[in-house]
Amino acid sequence: MPGHKTHERSLEELYRDDPERADALVWGRRGALKGAALAAMGASLGAAIPFARNAPPGFVPAAMAQGSGGPQLLRMDGKAQLIVLGERPLVAETPEHMLDDDVTPADKFFIRNNGQIPDPFTGDPRSWKITIEGEVNNRLELTLGELESRFEVVTRRLQMECGGNGRAAFNPQTSGNQWGNGAISNCEWTGVRLRDVLRAAGLKETGRYTGHHGVDNHLSAQGPAISRGMRIAKAMDEDSIIAFRMNGQPIPHIHGAPARLIIPGWPGSLSQKWFNRIEILAEPHRGRGMGGTSYRLPVRPIVPGSRNDGRDFADMESMPVRSVLTNIAHGTRLPAGTREVEVRGAAWAGDLTVRAMHVSVDFGATWQEVTLGQPHNRHAWQRWTGRVRLPSDGYFEIWYRATDSEGRMQPHAPANWNPQGYGANPVSRAAILVG
Repeated sequence: MPGHKTHERSLEELYRDDPERADALVWGRRGALKGAALAAMGASLGAAIPFARNAPPGFVPAAMAQGSGGPQLLRMDGKAQLIVLGERPLVAETPEHMLDDDVTPADKFFIRNNGQIPDPFTGDPRSWKITIEGEVNNRLELTLGELESRFEVVTRRLQMECGGNGRAAFNPQTSGNQWGNGAISNCEWTGVRLRDVLRAAGLKETGRYTGHHGVDNHLSAQGPAISRGMRIAKAMDEDSIIAFRMNGQPIPHIHGAPARLIIPGWPGSLSQKWFNRIEILAEPHRGRGMGGTSYRLPVRPIVPGSRNDGRDFADMESMPVRSVLTNIAHGTRLPAGTREVEVRGAAWAGDLTVRAMHVSVDFGATWQEVTLGQPHNRHAWQRWTGRVRLPSDGYFEIWYRATDSEGRMQPHAPANWNPQGYGANPVSRAAILVG
């Protein structure tokens, strides 16, 4: 009718609202993928789908699920072309195929800021001061030089992951940066153990929690960008460190120089950048990024898409099991006649380890266990390798999933929906086209 505006709906919107009707509208199918619907989907992909009979109801090829528009890429000296998710504050994700190094290079380290990036510290980095105060017997103010000379210096490969990694998998969409799987790193961090410094300050019996502080301000310039804390037990973990070197070099400014906390296995928001003060507290910290729905998960499931103030939520601690495929980029085209493909990647599970890794090329109908290595040290990720066979040319998806040391496996769909999208770790998919 005159003046009527047609709203073009995305595949995601169609399938979210009514999967069965979406199948009928998009592919002309209801139920199994076959006949004209199969031909339509194959034509859209430009190839046959050999394992189409195994495709689950409502299946949308991974090659199409992300839409046709390419991502905005980061242009920054000293950084690879990461995927920009936000500009104020700057947030950028590492594509999975850039995570193929055992130790993540600084240029491929994801970027997660919560506010303004502070001006670089122009003095001698060894003169940077860190304060330890609160429920301690001796308030300390130590320079990095004093920390390095007074306490044992350690170097550890440690995973660090944004608490919202995987957020884009939730449906309905949640608030926050729509991370895929690339908000993860495994660098070599050099510094001193946080517990050694806290012991030097003399923890009181009332010291049960921490509060972390840095010099970055909120975008509004009103207060800190973020200030989180944790149970004292995690602060006393041997791998929680005050770091001043990354991969043997001074920490780059964008990643928190001259010093930052590294709290591996827990949400990366606890790994305070531009770190200058830690409080020991009798009660949970109340800084920005604490309480409500911030870095917290429902204790009992809530209705997806519903509003909730987080009153009954619990703080997110150890991150869930997850894996990445690092030697084949999503959307890779392989030569005609390719029948065997090498696959490799990394897997991790917060404070736990990974005990098994599986891949599938037939939409999850069958799974093949691949070789899983041991972590270099506790809280480091584990590398995995394998080979998969393809029966013909055509469109395939490599699905991959990890199982942690307590038997929890990556689910087929993200569980425990929450308003800010934490903890989504579903089976991941990479599309390849042979021929």
